[in-house]
Amino acid sequence: MKNIKIDKYKVTSNITLKNSETKFIIKDAKSELKSIRKKLGDWQNIMYAHDKHAVLVCLQGMDTSGKDSLVREVFKEFNVRGIECHSFKVPTDLERGHDYLWRHYLVLPQRGKFGVFNRTHYENVLVTRVHPEYIMGENLPDINSVADIDEAFWEKRFEQINNFEKHLVDNGTIIFKFFLNLSKEEQKSRLLRRLDKPEKNWKFSPDDLKERKLWDKYQDCYEDAINRTSKPHAPWYTIPADDKPTARLLVAKILHDTLIKYTDISEPKLNNKILENLDDYIEQLNNE
Repeated sequence: MKNIKIDKYKVTSNITLKNSETKFIIKDAKSELKSIRKKLGDWQNIMYAHDKHAVLVCLQGMDTSGKDSLVREVFKEFNVRGIECHSFKVPTDLERGHDYLWRHYLVLPQRGKFGVFNRTHYENVLVTRVHPEYIMGENLPDINSVADIDEAFWEKRFEQINNFEKHLVDNGTIIFKFFLNLSKEEQKSRLLRRLDKPEKNWKFSPDDLKERKLWDKYQDCYEDAINRTSKPHAPWYTIPADDKPTARLLVAKILHDTLIKYTDISEPKLNNKILENLDDYIEQLNNE
């Protein structure tokens, strides 16, 4: 892993997804992950004590790209009180009664904690762009038909998302955005495994096949979203996802190698009065 440069995966200029790597295998990825995730767990404890920053990890990818298992494996060593994971599915009636970012604001991580969005606010410029008829459920002013959802609409929505993330960063949240870049061939294999193994059948839905037919459209929307919203303060990383252990290790390494650069995050020091009386406190306990 020493030769793997994390900046290789950071989106700093426009990308073309069809030319982006989907398969990369790191030998001993599972054993290397064990070491890094322990360091991440320790770092989160320090961040909790420091209490001035939060971390938001955003995961996007096509169905079967490995988001759920990545969350399980990368954050396994965390104190459960220091991390929260949220998955955003079809909005409820209550959520549709507010602007599309409202439900995301509600579950942002507080200072000292990690938050993981497994599917994120980007669903509002991905699945809704592939299926613009879903926008009609938001009951927006000036949107009376699908024909009203033009390029200017999406441009404004991207601007709102960029402003949302800039606001979070300005107030102490460190943002990571990962696109798990899965090949269509690997998705087919994973869907077949879900059908072949009875214990995996529950994960399958016929809708998976309907959405798969829209693969190219989704790729176009992902590519556009990534290019419009990868900013220095909230960058996207494209992670080759055909090999799950490698994808998990790359995400963990990017998190670790980036976070340790925040040298201002450290455990708070005891005030002088407590320091001056440490020996007395020790003596009191030993004399009980």
